[in-house]
Amino acid sequence: MSKEIVAQVLEKAKKQKLTALDEVDSKFILRSFNIPCVQDIEVYNIEQLEDIVQRVGFPLVLKGVGSHITHKSELGLVCTNLNTLEDVKQAFKDINSKRDFGVERIIVESHIKGSREFVAGIFRDPDFGPVVMFGLGGIYTEALEDISLKLCPLTHKDALDLIEEIRAKKLLGDFRGERVVDKKQLVDILIGLSKIALEFEDIKEIDINPLVVTSDGKPIAVDCLIGLDMDKKTRKYPDPVLPSRLEKFFYPNSVVFIGASAKLGKWGHLLPTNVLSGGYKGDVYFVNSKGGKVLGREVYTSVSDLPDNIDLAVVTIPAKFVLDLISELAEKNIRHMLLIASGFGETGDEGKKRQAQLVETAKKYGVVIIGPNTMGLCNPHADFHCIGTLVQPRPGSTAMVSQSGNMGVQLLSFADQQGIGIRGFCGSGNEAMVCIEDYLEAFSKDELTGTVMVYVESVKNGKRFFDVSRKVSKDKPIILLKGGETKAGIKAATTHTGAMASNVRVFNAMCKQAGILKVDAPTDLLDLAASFSSLPLPKGNKVVIITLGGGWGVITADLCAKYGLELAELPKELIEFIDEFLPDFWSRTNPIDLVGKWDIEIPKKILEKVLKWDGCDAVINLGILGRKYFMEKYTSSIERSDPSYTREFLDQVRNMVDKFEQDFIEVTVKMMAEYKKPIFGVRLNTGLDDKTIYEVKGAPYKGVCYNSPEDAVKACARMYEYFMWTHKRGE
Repeated sequence: MSKEIVAQVLEKAKKQKLTALDEVDSKFILRSFNIPCVQDIEVYNIEQLEDIVQRVGFPLVLKGVGSHITHKSELGLVCTNLNTLEDVKQAFKDINSKRDFGVERIIVESHIKGSREFVAGIFRDPDFGPVVMFGLGGIYTEALEDISLKLCPLTHKDALDLIEEIRAKKLLGDFRGERVVDKKQLVDILIGLSKIALEFEDIKEIDINPLVVTSDGKPIAVDCLIGLDMDKKTRKYPDPVLPSRLEKFFYPNSVVFIGASAKLGKWGHLLPTNVLSGGYKGDVYFVNSKGGKVLGREVYTSVSDLPDNIDLAVVTIPAKFVLDLISELAEKNIRHMLLIASGFGETGDEGKKRQAQLVETAKKYGVVIIGPNTMGLCNPHADFHCIGTLVQPRPGSTAMVSQSGNMGVQLLSFADQQGIGIRGFCGSGNEAMVCIEDYLEAFSKDELTGTVMVYVESVKNGKRFFDVSRKVSKDKPIILLKGGETKAGIKAATTHTGAMASNVRVFNAMCKQAGILKVDAPTDLLDLAASFSSLPLPKGNKVVIITLGGGWGVITADLCAKYGLELAELPKELIEFIDEFLPDFWSRTNPIDLVGKWDIEIPKKILEKVLKWDGCDAVINLGILGRKYFMEKYTSSIERSDPSYTREFLDQVRNMVDKFEQDFIEVTVKMMAEYKKPIFGVRLNTGLDDKTIYEVKGAPYKGVCYNSPEDAVKACARMYEYFMWTHKRGE
């Protein structure tokens, strides 16, 4: 019944064309969802005050409220801590004299005592919909901006995270003689706000400030403002594309290149060259109105001459000819188009109109389009490399989508150099039909996808993006880099993709809530993809560092503290074990300093003992790999300066160190399989042929070695973050 009354309040406000509700009506709506509010009594004349004072008692608060008043205190319409009848009457007179400020009602409330003030509320993000906010309130709200955000609908776990994520969370505990905050009631308040936002779309925002915590730990809304938007426009979103419709793009049995060319450097030559040289085994056809031959094959002059039922059309002709092409493809039962051509939504208003016509025509004929303005796609598992750069990555478990084609193929190239195997890649282009949300949906169902790597500048349907991401993250980590977060970046993203970037703070909160691992740089994408695709997850944040030099270990220890990892304190038994291999002057603490010992067997023995210990969740080894480059230089110097050593002997020394490094990688991979704990390597030095990932045949994991301690520490910290997110969701 109370919800029906709320609807009546909102309907009345709509008729009056109000943009906000006054405090009385706002609190009524909060109470309808069991959100505790200080009781207010409306005062019509000064004669009522004596009776009210006797019933309520001191101290009191008087307020002048109105639907057009948003900041009462700044207008002198709030009088607090009133302790005598004379003070109350004078406050009434003062507020009553300011009716011209928009005062519609004068209310009396009990003065709620509590030294802790928070703020809670909701607002509607244009991309992601209703968002719940919680943070430090009162006069510090704007000054400190200590708030956290979560998207609706809010789960119990989301509400707890919302509370725990503010910097001032210590105020929620016992504080200066006041009891710990009743978290259950606080959670109920936040979930109540989420329900209001979902049930009443006309409510644009709610601001409870302050949400005062009383001395006995009970949170209560002292002031509230509800903003309205009765004339909101319904936003249209792209229709979802089923994962089954994407299969032909990545597993085509036949491909036709429309706009094929014999001219070097043209897209119509580059793409088929990459496809054919990559070992694609399906049928390949070429279409160009001029005919002739391309790559030694006959060219069809018209789509109508093609065989029926070709799986995929790769289109590189100018934009103005594409619209008419769709019906021709449909007549030949060609229902999948990879549209490389630009000249659509990214070019401005005319291009957007052309793109809209393209989508409507494609829907009419049942054609699915990836692009336009895309660099292409690839699936190494099918030897299908239809991308604008001659990169042919190895098969693997990392799926990759990029809204920037150039960024995507560059990352693809770097991934191949670092040994990261690719499940599939697509440059999504303008996403006229197939959007980032569709790819994520497909990844959630794809058995070969283990890790998802994404570059985004905007999302078409924020709510769907959030929902699908949270579903994917339960089983597969999503590593995301976002472009367009600064003013300059936002401008660039608008001109590049024709889409506005969403609010950065909301986007970051969405990522955290959905379990997305958002990174700050392209190299971080690759570093995390390497770890997630190669190592077991750490099931705790206790790290042991094994280092070839003390200073390096100190730096890594500092980095661990910075990124939320803890150095495990070595037990007596482990120290006594290590004493057998290291000199008396070793540190006997974590980091374990090998004090420059070059005995190649010592690191293996210490590493296994550390992994066996229950107090260790992950190991970072520094300088155990990469010594071969120093040995190369050392033996070369000996060869030039000391004739007593033969080249044959020095070659044996080089080979011995090189073999040790290969053996060490195999040993670490076997240990990870046995103990299910990750080992992160950091090289002493780097060569041109070094990779991040080293495969061991038949092993479930791979060796991972980074160029810097920070890369290793960040990877370990983010893997633990992901483990904790999945673990908490399973509780």
